[in-house]
Amino acid sequence: MAEAADIQGMRISPARRWLRRTASLITGVPLVAGLLYGPAAAPAHAAEEPTGSRTVDVSLDTLTPVAPGQKDRITVSGTVVNKGRQTITNAHVDLRVGPEINGRTAIDRAAERTGYTYGVDGPTIDDKYSVKLPKLVSGVSYDFTLSVPADELPLDEDGGVYQLGVSLAGQTSPVSYERVLGIERTFLPWQPKGLEKKTRLTYLWPLISSTHLTSETGSDEQQTPVFEDEALAAELAPGGRLDQLVSLGRELPVTWVIDPDLLATVDAMTRNYQVKAGDSTVAGKNQAIAKQWLSAVEAAVQGRKVVALPFADPDLASLAHRGKSVSGSLSHLQPATEVAEVTVETILHVKPSLDFAWPVEGAIDSSIVDVATSAGAHKVIARSDSLQDTLPYTPTAARPIGGGTTAVVADARLSTAFQGDMTRAGESTLAVQNFLAHSLALALQDAENQRSIVVAPQRVPTIAQAQSMARALRALEPQRWTQPLDLVAAASAKPDADANNQVPGPSRYPAELRKQELPVQAFEDIRKTQNTLDKFKVILTSADRVEAPFGRAVDRELSTAWRGKPEAAQQYRSGVHSYLRSLTEEVQLIEKSDVTLSGRSATIPVTVQNQLVQGIDDLVLQLRSTNPNRLHLGGDENKGVAEQPIKVEGGHSQSVKFPAAANANGPVQMTAQLYTADGTPYGQPMSFTVKVSEITPTVMLVLAGGVLLLVLAGIRMYTQRKRAAAANAGAASDHDPADTESDTDGSDPEQPSDLAPDTGPENGNPSGAGEKVDR
Repeated sequence: MAEAADIQGMRISPARRWLRRTASLITGVPLVAGLLYGPAAAPAHAAEEPTGSRTVDVSLDTLTPVAPGQKDRITVSGTVVNKGRQTITNAHVDLRVGPEINGRTAIDRAAERTGYTYGVDGPTIDDKYSVKLPKLVSGVSYDFTLSVPADELPLDEDGGVYQLGVSLAGQTSPVSYERVLGIERTFLPWQPKGLEKKTRLTYLWPLISSTHLTSETGSDEQQTPVFEDEALAAELAPGGRLDQLVSLGRELPVTWVIDPDLLATVDAMTRNYQVKAGDSTVAGKNQAIAKQWLSAVEAAVQGRKVVALPFADPDLASLAHRGKSVSGSLSHLQPATEVAEVTVETILHVKPSLDFAWPVEGAIDSSIVDVATSAGAHKVIARSDSLQDTLPYTPTAARPIGGGTTAVVADARLSTAFQGDMTRAGESTLAVQNFLAHSLALALQDAENQRSIVVAPQRVPTIAQAQSMARALRALEPQRWTQPLDLVAAASAKPDADANNQVPGPSRYPAELRKQELPVQAFEDIRKTQNTLDKFKVILTSADRVEAPFGRAVDRELSTAWRGKPEAAQQYRSGVHSYLRSLTEEVQLIEKSDVTLSGRSATIPVTVQNQLVQGIDDLVLQLRSTNPNRLHLGGDENKGVAEQPIKVEGGHSQSVKFPAAANANGPVQMTAQLYTADGTPYGQPMSFTVKVSEITPTVMLVLAGGVLLLVLAGIRMYTQRKRAAAANAGAASDHDPADTESDTDGSDPEQPSDLAPDTGPENGNPSGAGEKVDR
């Protein structure tokens, strides 16, 4: 009849032609049903073999244009594969357009259907657009391309969402009739004329990565950073994930959501940096790639809205559910927000918005909202599967939830549209069409009421996912049913009075997401590291050299990126604390051997060693005597504790001398300990023994008496010898000198020799074991 009408100069409209075909097909339903559902039973072994409309696997690789206009030609390409055992003959691939789909729920149901359903999948388009396949052997694939003018399809001029199917029909032995052996469906968003009130669409474009920087830095003036590996360079390089996100995003009407840690890490790569290689490090070589990427980001965000997450993108849900029980955990959020602002402004030269918090997958509860707002955020990016509505339409994203806080509720269907494996062309094509179909159906729900919708995709999209997202957004550029809006404006939109604004309680938080949270032990580890850092930085003359890298490392320990990676997260936390602890141990007391104190008073030296590259100050060295009655400190004051301030330059040691006085003999246990200015012990105490061997007054009297007796005896002996010498001289004068003989050497045999020394010679041997204190 269509041909006759054309001969008579009359053209039947595509919609009317479709209705006629549908009527004829419905008329034949009983016959077809009888043929399809005859009494013959399939053999038992055939249960595993694809049969019926699942015999052939049909995949749709491309559909262009994805959102056609009236004058466009729709082209679909893909592949068919015979999964059955029988060869298919007289096969042909056809395009089918089903009836208009009304509502988003109907789209979901249509997407879930498998196999061919007569009357629902619609009739085929004119045979002249079919692709003939004379024979399709089992296991063999065949590529096809269908091309049909849009005005040949039975589409309503007022627009709508239609189901578009590609089917393969043919014959298999022993069945002699033709039947549909395979079908794949997608959606065709059709809006030839622009809507008067378009949906305002906000799409978040995240620049987020995992942790790559360690807490270690070089001892040079520049504090050369140390990277765990060079994995980030691969993401930044041309064609890498982060490179693609920037290249795609700069051409799209999106709101950039950036983790400042990524910017800081790449900025560190632009200068000299080291990369771990076993127990040592090697010089990094990707400075040019880092510089190129940062330049591209800076250019891409100019004139755009930029939302900065707190530094390192902290896991708000983990903090709310596990971290609040550990004191000090929430105190990291405010500094992370402050650092975020400085980082973005310094590197990208734009002023970011800091007013947004983004919990994982937009899942919120009352405790998460409390934590999110504790750092100053007044807007929380949630998702509609967390803050659910029962309205017949999708309400505007912004809604007040109390306390001056606004929940910006992203649409769950649109936000999760590209979470699958987009590396397969077929999956990507279906995802794009599904996204566009939902966006149009949403706009048609309440066409007289303009609404603002937000899309918050996965935090770390793959290259293929980002490319699919970009294809969908480019399809919306004609603005026939949507128009772009930035996130700041979307959060300020007038809320829907009927929308749900009741935040669920913590018990409603998804169990699967809760399993991925950081454990309580993680926050205990973080507190331990922070406490160590707090005690360490107060003694340093250049505390910023330690506070900055370790402060940011603690921020990274709280990152959302650790979800699903408990072992890697634990290793990172352990590495940070171990390295920090090793630095604190560079300031220590030198071990001291037992010392001997001979005498009533002396000084006891204690040495403080500083192996850091910077000086230390505000330390106090305390020396304590466990027995002040035997050995007291502080000169004449009888006390058991003495303190002295410590200030040591980097790479030096200082010996501090404590005056001590002995009251009695015996060993005394001494303990030296460093303290910070507020009295907190620093490092490990050092103990040693002082052996007191004091000479008492009684002994001194005895020794003095002995010396006096020796002196008196010497005087007496000298006097006696003087007298004897004088007597001998007088007797000699009475005789002739010639009568006297002299000794051969001229000496007088009766002349006494010099007096022997009163004490023995000094002993040059060591004084024995132990150390002599300074007298």
